[in-house]
Amino acid sequence: MKVRASLASLKKQPGAQVVRRRGRVFVINKANPRFKGRQG
Repeated sequence: MKVRASLASLKKQPGAQVVRRRGRVFVINKANPRFKGRQG
């Protein structure tokens, strides 16, 4: 998982979902789990 300042490139991937958990922003991707990330 990448910790990034901006998740814009990750959320453009097909199947990406932006989720807020524990005050952090996560991108989870069931279609391609390689593209997951955390912000904050």
